[in-house]
Amino acid sequence: MPDHPSQCPPIPADYPSRALTLAQPDAANLPHIGLVGDTYTITASGADTGGRFCVIDMLVSPGGGPGPHRHDFEETFLLLEGEIDFTFRRQKYPGRAGATVNVPSNAPHQFCNAGSQPARTICICAPAGNDQFFLKVGTPVPTRATAPPKLNQSEMAEFLPKAKGLAREYRTGLQGPS
Repeated sequence: MPDHPSQCPPIPADYPSRALTLAQPDAANLPHIGLVGDTYTITASGADTGGRFCVIDMLVSPGGGPGPHRHDFEETFLLLEGEIDFTFRRQKYPGRAGATVNVPSNAPHQFCNAGSQPARTICICAPAGNDQFFLKVGTPVPTRATAPPKLNQSEMAEFLPKAKGLAREYRTGLQGPS
């Protein structure tokens, strides 16, 4: 930390080419994605943030959430509604509405809605990229609250290799129990 304000570097110039992003999560123009029983809405994409981060509004059904995985980007969750259990390096941490959870890059983790009602969380990934992964593996749905289509056994058999194939491109590793 500089001893005197005059030793601080100047604030960089504005980037007029970048615009303000204002997203209402229920807006029809946002990408709403059904993904293995949950619905994710991208409210700020990597394109909106110069690749610095992305923001995803997640509606997680009871018992829902991804299996064990890890990735080389930070992931922060702001739990708005419900109960989500986070498993981090094989230890379970219960999260309730109002909690903030940060998962460091490269750490094995997963989360699961532990309640009987849908849970809602805001997920911030830094840097961005997870937004594009979800767009490629998920199924578009009309709204933030639309339940995703249920995958039958054949569709799940197609989904898993597709997700695993794209995971590496998007710096994510799908794995066994966390």
